[in-house]
Amino acid sequence: MATDYGYDSGLGFPGEVRRHRVPAGLRAPFEGRTWRELGYVLLSLPISIVMFTYAVTMVSLGAGLLVTFLGIPVFAAGLAGCRGLGALERARARGLLGLEVADPEPLRTRGSGFMAWIGAVLKSGTSWRTLLYSVLQLPWAVFSFVVAVNFWVYGWALLTYPLWFWVFPAYAGQDGLQLYGDETHHIYLDNPFEIGVTALVGLLFTLATPWIVRALTTVDRVMVHGLLGPTRLSARVVELESDRGVVVDTAAADLRRIERDLHDGAQARLVALAMDLGLAKEKLTEDPAAAARMVDEAHGEVKTALQELRDLARGIHPAVLTDRGLDAALSSVASRCTVPVQVEVDLGSRPAPAIEGIAYFTVSELLQNISKHSRATWAAVDVWRVEDRLLLQVVDNGVGGADVSAGSGLAGLAERLDAVDGILVVDSPVGGPTRVTAELPWRGDRV
Repeated sequence: MATDYGYDSGLGFPGEVRRHRVPAGLRAPFEGRTWRELGYVLLSLPISIVMFTYAVTMVSLGAGLLVTFLGIPVFAAGLAGCRGLGALERARARGLLGLEVADPEPLRTRGSGFMAWIGAVLKSGTSWRTLLYSVLQLPWAVFSFVVAVNFWVYGWALLTYPLWFWVFPAYAGQDGLQLYGDETHHIYLDNPFEIGVTALVGLLFTLATPWIVRALTTVDRVMVHGLLGPTRLSARVVELESDRGVVVDTAAADLRRIERDLHDGAQARLVALAMDLGLAKEKLTEDPAAAARMVDEAHGEVKTALQELRDLARGIHPAVLTDRGLDAALSSVASRCTVPVQVEVDLGSRPAPAIEGIAYFTVSELLQNISKHSRATWAAVDVWRVEDRLLLQVVDNGVGGADVSAGSGLAGLAERLDAVDGILVVDSPVGGPTRVTAELPWRGDRV
């Protein structure tokens, strides 16, 4: 995965956005980002020469030694060295271009030993991509170096020509900067008008050079990202592995919650109920009135235990969701919210059970947050489908200030959605209103 910080200020701190009174075109030649990008272009030439020489030498040497047993190890060593140079290039792009490129997939060796390592290096796509980068970088580095240096040098030289115009008559014995000359004719930039036009052309070159350099480094960004970063497939594998861990942790947390609720709630009440009924049984013959009173209290405990079991079952998966779908289930959970909630569900069919359950629990948790923290007087829930995505939106007029990055329940909710390729977006300025939008994949209609 690649992240381009795109430094916005002269200081170049990632993510820093500053407002300037000077237009971007005028301040670009003096910004830190421009000088870093120029430094990247200037360094690319010597570094690419080293990389190209190393890559061609090792590949040629390995190919020449293929007739012996040394060819394959030399070839593998050359590819491994290219991988190391690729790591240095990623670090250089990170430091000078602000481009964050994740490390590619590591070598996956089957077995142990030197031969297993050689096989892993030769089979790795990263090795061959870094070799290709080492070869392609040189011609591009030569081109970008020549273009950047010429524009930069000529721009500043022409811009400052009025300052050093005195050099030519004083030290070169000529009237100024020569545009044309032969045996009989000589044209010099030596009058005020020509000097002013020269400075103006230099100003245009100087103002255009940062954007030309930026365009050149854009190609470098693409090359670094495409050839030295992870492939889409490997990045997707890493993302799925992370999502699987989130799903496992979430399932384990839910099991612990259910066990705790059963142990501390319904189970404790049933134990107390059994003890009360035992005492009532003993007093049935001695004191029927006391026994009847105890049975009546036990009857109340039974009702409470049944309600707790219903709430627990609803928290696992409500029956109304299975039987009647999201519209009825969300209306039911909205009726238990402490503020009036308007529910609007516009779905022509039902999504897959897993997606439907996640959508229900997402809205349920958001409404619980409204009841506990928002101090709102009204809320609204909208559910609709756009192509292959299910969208949920919960809005309230509370005090706002909700933040996913604060480590609250919203962060856990965002992780749950991310585990199924979902997205959670929170817009909650201080003072309100709060608008939480969730997006889930539509994975197959239910029959």
